[in-house]
Amino acid sequence: MTSPETEFISILGPSTGGSDSAAPRPGGKSLPSILPILGLSDVVIFPGMVSPLQVDSAASIRLIDDVVAGDRFIGLALQKRSEVADPKPADLWNHGCAVRVLKMLKFPDNTVRVLVEGLRRFKIASYESEEPYLRAQIEVLRDVVEDSLELTAMARNAQRQFQEIINLSPAISDEIKVAVLNTEQPGRLADLVAANLNLSLEERQQLLESTAVKDRLARLLPLLERELEVLTLGSKIQKEVASSMNKSQRDFFLREQLRVIQRELGEADPLMSEINSLREQIETLKLPPDPRKIALKELDRLQGIPPTTPEHTVTRNYLDWLINLPWSQSTEDKVDLDAAAKLLDAQHYGLNKVKDRLLEFLAVIKLKRQLKGPILCLVGPPGVGKTSLGRSIADTLGRKFARISLGGMRDEAEIRGHRRTYVGALPGRIIQSLRRVESNNPVILLDELDKVGSDFRGDPAAALLEVLDPQQNHTFTDNYLDLPFDLSRVLFVTTANWLDPVHPALRDRLEVIELPSYTSAEKLQIAKRFLLPRELDEHGLKPRLVRVPDATLRRIVQEYTREPGVRQLERVIAAVARKAARRLVDAKSVVRPFSIRAQELPDLLGPPQFTTETAETIREYGVAIGLAWNPVGGDILFIEAARMAGNGKLLLTGSLGDVMKESAQTALTYLRGQSKLTDLDLRDFDKQDIHVHVPAGATPKDGPSAGITIVVALASLLTRRKVRSDVAMTGEISLRGRVLPVGGVKEKILAANRAGIRHVILPEENRKDWVEVPEEVRARIEFHFVRRIDDVFPLTLRPR
Repeated sequence: MTSPETEFISILGPSTGGSDSAAPRPGGKSLPSILPILGLSDVVIFPGMVSPLQVDSAASIRLIDDVVAGDRFIGLALQKRSEVADPKPADLWNHGCAVRVLKMLKFPDNTVRVLVEGLRRFKIASYESEEPYLRAQIEVLRDVVEDSLELTAMARNAQRQFQEIINLSPAISDEIKVAVLNTEQPGRLADLVAANLNLSLEERQQLLESTAVKDRLARLLPLLERELEVLTLGSKIQKEVASSMNKSQRDFFLREQLRVIQRELGEADPLMSEINSLREQIETLKLPPDPRKIALKELDRLQGIPPTTPEHTVTRNYLDWLINLPWSQSTEDKVDLDAAAKLLDAQHYGLNKVKDRLLEFLAVIKLKRQLKGPILCLVGPPGVGKTSLGRSIADTLGRKFARISLGGMRDEAEIRGHRRTYVGALPGRIIQSLRRVESNNPVILLDELDKVGSDFRGDPAAALLEVLDPQQNHTFTDNYLDLPFDLSRVLFVTTANWLDPVHPALRDRLEVIELPSYTSAEKLQIAKRFLLPRELDEHGLKPRLVRVPDATLRRIVQEYTREPGVRQLERVIAAVARKAARRLVDAKSVVRPFSIRAQELPDLLGPPQFTTETAETIREYGVAIGLAWNPVGGDILFIEAARMAGNGKLLLTGSLGDVMKESAQTALTYLRGQSKLTDLDLRDFDKQDIHVHVPAGATPKDGPSAGITIVVALASLLTRRKVRSDVAMTGEISLRGRVLPVGGVKEKILAANRAGIRHVILPEENRKDWVEVPEEVRARIEFHFVRRIDDVFPLTLRPR
């Protein structure tokens, strides 16, 4: 039998049109015109390629047996779909490669493995039979080679690029490298490169179907360029990774060598020194049993973890938090009630409710040392001193102080902390504050409780339920520590502008203390005692050089500020201080010392922003003054009503809410039902529309307390009697004519006082709230308490 190499040469035979031909040897075999066809699912065989194949189907095994018993020639064609187990003619590509079986081995698992050698491209002309396996009439395809310099250049370029790929890809054997160097025929070179390049099956099939060598190389060159770029980038990444790994290994070896050298010199190991120091801290500190047990366990783990690993840093940080928390450190409370009262009065003016509650807490501490801290909630408009009062409480008790701003907080982990599994995990803000102040009984101010939000990361308000519950917070568990910490000795003080946005369950845990708006007299005292001295000091002014009389401060309070708190007042006083500083510097136009008189304020601050009387005097029918409340304090509210031709509709404008619209409907219904008693002329009511408007249309308004104001405005319109300009009112109404109680009475009365109102009408059931109004305001305003709507008209409507 002739050797495979000899048969390979004689089978190739002469090829037309190029140098890729070889003269057949005498006695050489030619390919038969009909070949058995074997479908391949995952490989494309090229001419000149030797490859092993595995055959496992019964029909294919029979085909191999017949071929081996015969001339050993097979036609291999790629399947269009690899999942087809028994391919039919429609499942195969029309172009394939004729091969010769070099060797066959049968295995016990009923599979056959053959070694084949690619010989020639062919095209299937037609299928002769499908049973017992596919047989087809084939047309042998020969390479078409042009004798041109361009083809030679393309072949050399492909050879060069493939050599670079071989250098970057160690998986390609040296035999392939030698074969490429010694292959001169462009067609053979293209097939050799395609057979050993990382290509998809579709790309290999296209190269197999290309008989023109120039076209084949044109398809192959971009694929070579792509593969070269991928391998170059992969090699660069591999070098960077190896360099990083080598640096880590080098650092590790150097550290180990350093440890050995230090041990030989009798010096202490830094790692062991750190562990011994931590162990000494654990033994010295009076840790509770559970934290002590966990700390020792984590310390033993730390000793066995290499310092270069991330786990070492995580464990070290956890131990640091565990050891440095104030498990048993606390500050001793000051229980001198007289000194506490003097300190509170020195730092804050007024706020008697808060001061009394704090002094009561001190009195109980004096009788019983171990007392769970109360959860105080200071509710009031902005600028009344809620936040600063928290620090004053800490100073009074002699405790450490920490402030946590809850405004805009949306992540539950801000309260409970992150679990240690996350990168950069930390305890929550509560535990962080305790570590910072180094005490387990500080005063912690949770500012802006009503501004807490929630999103997909959780609800911080739900996490605060445990923190702010005296019955539960003695076992508060932070996610990072995973150990209970006693918060029962912490005095929590929360602040809010109003309680409606606060979760009901959280609100139930709070001891609410309302801070009202300041009166003009209180603002004057605050300006004299606190704001003016502070602003003069911050602007470098000496009180003996610049004097601001009470009359000046009073005019600032009445004409340049109108707010529930004192923030705007502080800004105006700061502006006056800046003007005074400029006068002092300008030596030509000032005589030292000097006073800032009330008459100078328009020159310094501009014209007055507010007047001491009502903003406008009522001169038309259908206008009444009401009192409103919002989270930033009280305000006066003008309600206007007008008639026009129509069909009896009630129009409501001014950004009114549903409740306020219902109040207007109720007011009109009551007046229509009581038209005879109230002397209303409703003869043409069905031919006219009534329009009720509340100015400041950009501000949403709602609530039932404007009920009697709407009734009075409509009664004024329908009876053509003007409403008194010095009367303001508030109260809910019913269809039976009753005047029902409302909230925010103190804030509303203070707003009326600021606006120059002299008479205020309130529901009879709000008489209990009247005692909360400062005496100076009660002396300035006359109050009228009513039970029914009929009682309101004589107090508000002027005679015709």
